[in-house]
Amino acid sequence: MHSTSTGLRRYRRRASLAAIAAAGLVLAACSSSSSTASSPASPAAGKPLSIAYLSFAVENSYDAPMLAAAEAVAADNNATLKVFDANNNPQTQYSQLQDAINSGQYQGIIVQPIFGTGLVSLVKQAISKGIKVVNMDQILGPDLSTDKPQVPGLSANVTFVPTEIGTKLGSLVVQACQSKNLNPCKVGYLYDIKASALDVAIHGAFTKATAADPSVKVVAEGQSFFSPTVGLTAVQNMLQANPSLNLIVGSDQGIEGGAQALTAAHKVGKVILVGYGASAAALAGVASGAWYGDVAQAPASEGRLAVTAMIKALRDGKSSGGIDPVASLPNGGVVTKANASQFTAEWPG
Repeated sequence: MHSTSTGLRRYRRRASLAAIAAAGLVLAACSSSSSTASSPASPAAGKPLSIAYLSFAVENSYDAPMLAAAEAVAADNNATLKVFDANNNPQTQYSQLQDAINSGQYQGIIVQPIFGTGLVSLVKQAISKGIKVVNMDQILGPDLSTDKPQVPGLSANVTFVPTEIGTKLGSLVVQACQSKNLNPCKVGYLYDIKASALDVAIHGAFTKATAADPSVKVVAEGQSFFSPTVGLTAVQNMLQANPSLNLIVGSDQGIEGGAQALTAAHKVGKVILVGYGASAAALAGVASGAWYGDVAQAPASEGRLAVTAMIKALRDGKSSGGIDPVASLPNGGVVTKANASQFTAEWPG
């Protein structure tokens, strides 16, 4: 999503996830959900609110617009966000959530999980103490195929659905290969962090979607760690091992690096690019025809929707259920050259 240092800090978060997975540690329209835990009387309208905001990493280009939008909504509603920056460390985030719960200072907590299942027990504890909790961006629980809350009493679950990203990516790849009459269509697949639950879910859905066209063959794999620089190296390695590669697919940051690798190898226009993220870089690439397509994410919308749901829970005692921030986007959030002008980037890439 940015420079090497920022990209490697990101996931977001994810380099830390990979380490956890390897060690075996366990620590993006609304659907209705009205379950709420017993809690003290809701604060009177207009009374100042104090909300803990647990970010996975403040200093990255994906999270920055999310936090800015969240703070704007809070300011408009007489609420203050206390930001806890885990800086990609899930153990730090776990401790921060413990501290926020035990401090007694916050009527609400917004969590952006680094490792979703690892926070479930603490979120349940917070809810049992009458603290409103809203989950944002990443899935809080084991099922990565739904935006429905997986913790009883959660006030809202504002997330994209990983398996839907994988399905849309797979469909775009099939379309791209067919548009060029490629048989076989030799695909290079860029994971972000292969061991993470997010990548497992996206890749699984991608594989099911591409199975519809037997001409699509994944012949090379790499990891970008959400970094253009790391993506550049990964794609260079792919091209060396598979000079006849037809297409590269991955997150926007990885594809940005892939585009650089194609330029260096004099293969611009010879290898199709498909990404996900709807960053400014991706939308520009799709609009120009340099990228075939992209699958949208909307971090600023997530921040806005999460705080809006939190204010609703605190002021009115009402839960908002599952909220998919990309559900109302054109074409289900699938960006092509024909509709790229209908999308607005919410982060730079």
